[in-house]
Amino acid sequence: MQVELLNSRRWATTFELVVAMANWIDTFYNTDRVHSYIGNISPDHYEALWASTTPSQLQ
Repeated sequence: MQVELLNSRRWATTFELVVAMANWIDTFYNTDRVHSYIGNISPDHYEALWASTTPSQLQ
């Protein structure tokens, strides 16, 4: 992200940068790729497992 987005231009406002970062994460970051740090599963699968095993705090 640093090279591909943050260093690509000068950001006028913090809000503009936050929007660009959110867009980069949603469109560029590969959530299907497996990661060894989380047991060779995808980030999406890891989050789904975490959500299914963590008790809801809205009880």
